[in-house]
Amino acid sequence: MAAFLRWSVFLALIVAGVGWWLTAPAPRPASDFDGLTADAARGALTFATAGCASCHAAPGAAGEAKLTLAGGQRFASPFGTFIAPNISPGPEGIGGWTLAQFANAVQRGISPQGAHYFPAFPYTSYIRANDQDVADIHAYMQSLPVSDAASLPHEVAFPFNIRRAVGLWKWLYLEDAWVTEAASPEIERGRYLSEALAHCAECHTPRDALGGLDASAWMAGAPNPSGPGRIPAITPDKLFWSEPDLAEYFNSGFTPEFDSAGGHMADVIENLAKLPPEDRAALAAYVKALPAAE
Repeated sequence: MAAFLRWSVFLALIVAGVGWWLTAPAPRPASDFDGLTADAARGALTFATAGCASCHAAPGAAGEAKLTLAGGQRFASPFGTFIAPNISPGPEGIGGWTLAQFANAVQRGISPQGAHYFPAFPYTSYIRANDQDVADIHAYMQSLPVSDAASLPHEVAFPFNIRRAVGLWKWLYLEDAWVTEAASPEIERGRYLSEALAHCAECHTPRDALGGLDASAWMAGAPNPSGPGRIPAITPDKLFWSEPDLAEYFNSGFTPEFDSAGGHMADVIENLAKLPPEDRAALAAYVKALPAAE
């Protein structure tokens, strides 16, 4: 009996050690960003494409006030309610963060203190962004107004509030491979805008029981996590708009049926309208090239 107990303890320690290793944060080294020269003006456009202000502006903020990234917006999910933090360039936000720390937060979901961020933060999309765009966004965000609002804790109950367990979730779902093929340079640009920066799939793709995106149903629509209804499918077998129709929708928010974008999509349109026309056309080409969901 004593030998059995000793072996049980030994095996338990091995399992715990493997689990601790699998769930450990894996940050990128600072040397990855050596030699990059950031461009804050270019970062302003990338910042808009990535929709940072849409989530991190204070609730109800409009116009220039949306550039004060005080946080506080609430996002309901099956795992609890996540509250966007202050990411303004001050002590309560990202003031003092190095580019490497910023990149690890945005692309690896790792805080400067080495803790995992919950995947309500769409780093599973941002991981595909190129280093130059990340550097440019960081430079631009350092120029924005400072807010002294404290970040509020997420309202997530046990066991989903165990941040170390997010490391195992990342092991299952965090990868930088593209989901779709790109048959032309224009579609490739649209793919980058959608799958890396604008993170369209985070809303338009259903998730499995653990909250990971179901790539077999890419852009095939999903339940609305914030309330009733459903986020619509945008695959060509479900959405019959032409490329010009889509490009115009991304610019004005008006649909071919003379309706207009509402809810969170109105914020998305506000961001996409800042893109050059060729980028909105590329995004439309990408949407029209999506495969039908399995």
